[in-house]
Amino acid sequence: MTQENSARRDGLMAELQGEARRYMAAYALFNQAVADHLRLHPTDVQCLNLLSMEREPVTIGRVAELTGLTTGSATRLVDRLERAGYVRRERDAEDRRRVMVAPVPERMAELGDFWRRLNGTWGGLFDGYGDDELALLTTYMRRTVELSAQQIDRLRSGEFDEAG
Repeated sequence: MTQENSARRDGLMAELQGEARRYMAAYALFNQAVADHLRLHPTDVQCLNLLSMEREPVTIGRVAELTGLTTGSATRLVDRLERAGYVRRERDAEDRRRVMVAPVPERMAELGDFWRRLNGTWGGLFDGYGDDELALLTTYMRRTVELSAQQIDRLRSGEFDEAG
């Protein structure tokens, strides 16, 4: 790589890192505004998002796994979602000792309608992109999710607790 190309890449990487920080902050603030509008906690909104992608009701353990919370915190989250009418607890048909968390279809449909109204303007954001660009963005998002999970594990392991 030539010195000119290296300097250009360094500049692009610095710009990308700055925009990534703005993007993450904007998303966190957006998520908070959505949660405020729905009178939920931001983690509750993301839990509902993740639950909507599950095919079947899940255990509290799975809620904890999806959200990265402890099982105690996941139980309190499910308590809040149950009080708000978004989920209900059900006994597992195969193992009556096991409690499953099931989304309430009517409330999830209302939430889906809300997201469709809110996301209508976002769809146009991608109109100018070609298929290869959309594939690149999808790959980027997928890698970001994977790296975020790894970084969460590192943070929770205490790896960054020591200076140095």
